[in-house]
Amino acid sequence: MKKIAIWFMGALLFMTSCSPNMNEDEVVKKEDEKADQETSIVPSYQVSKENYKMVLPYEPSAARGLIVSQMGNRLDIDEMEEGLRRHSKEYFDPSKYYFQAGQNLSKDLLLKWLEEDLTDKQIEEIVNERVEERKDLDKPVNEEIIKNIKENVIEEETKGLNPKLKNNPTEKDYRNNPRYLSHILEQNFLKKNKDNSVELAGISIGLALKSEYRFQTETGGPYYYEKISKEVMLKQGKQMAQTILERIRKIEGLGNIPIMFALYREESQGSPVPGNFVVKTGVQGGDMSIGEWDSIKEDYILFPSDEATEKYYDDSQLVSDFTNEVAQFFPNYVGVIGEGFYIDGELKKLTLEVPIEFYGKGEVIGFTQYAYGLVKEMFPDYFDLEINVTSIKNMESTIYRDAGAKNPTVHIFN
Repeated sequence: MKKIAIWFMGALLFMTSCSPNMNEDEVVKKEDEKADQETSIVPSYQVSKENYKMVLPYEPSAARGLIVSQMGNRLDIDEMEEGLRRHSKEYFDPSKYYFQAGQNLSKDLLLKWLEEDLTDKQIEEIVNERVEERKDLDKPVNEEIIKNIKENVIEEETKGLNPKLKNNPTEKDYRNNPRYLSHILEQNFLKKNKDNSVELAGISIGLALKSEYRFQTETGGPYYYEKISKEVMLKQGKQMAQTILERIRKIEGLGNIPIMFALYREESQGSPVPGNFVVKTGVQGGDMSIGEWDSIKEDYILFPSDEATEKYYDDSQLVSDFTNEVAQFFPNYVGVIGEGFYIDGELKKLTLEVPIEFYGKGEVIGFTQYAYGLVKEMFPDYFDLEINVTSIKNMESTIYRDAGAKNPTVHIFN
């Protein structure tokens, strides 16, 4: 396994009298038997104690960019990445671990895992093709060779985690065998050893699973949609996670690494809010099977919506009251759009977008001051609050208040 040797800089940086005081960064050397040592740093500062430090320069994931082509909703992509890191904190403490993008599961490997598995007929067709290739080389082919060819085909080609789909499938075939799995996201966590080295000490794996399967039966034809229940999604996702665990354990250096798995339920492609993680579990180093899963009760809610009114009436009414107050200030106002993030039924963050047509910077300043007053008067302080005031072309101003803070922070853009 690759190790990263770390030591602390022994000398202070020269600073002029007008320069701010700076803490020393940790200098990092990555030791690789096949390459020269590469020097990096771990910044001494963290944005907060809740965030991981990262080794710089940033090393891209081995599957960089794959998530964009596999998941159809940009909101799901962002939440998948941020949510997995958030849930990893329960298993890998940010004060003890460094974060690194996944380095072990390559793009080519993941693409193979994301494919459909092969049917017996498809396996037989590949075997026959390879047998014919052997014949073309004027080499005798006996039963033992055919058996070995088939074993190799099964080992090399049957890696797809999605359900088997026969050649020339019909609409019924697609509906009965949907692609449950959209993406597999890997995140790595490094830990410092007593000898001032750090090495891989934990892995988080997120599985993105569909709530709605979108497919075509022919190129250029109409799209069809198949809803996937949460129960079916969970059953399929847990089985896939077990298979992935077994495969990861076979990768050199990963046999004894603790792994956290989490299943993410995507929203439909055009949804204005992201989906959410629904279950997670931890596996100790060396373990080959997954035990119990823990439920995750998170929810993203659109305001205004029937769902918001039904599930969180008081919050829905609060947003509605704020909307009415804004409408009194601006006759050309078009409506507040909001997103609430809930954990165990409790609002943790409320984000509101106020799109308004402005005719001068004075209007922006005046309205921002007015909205600031509404925040102070109307919104309780037990959740994070963000209000973004926008025009057709630009973000005009933003008001942000952390949970528990007395006063909001305001920024008006030039």
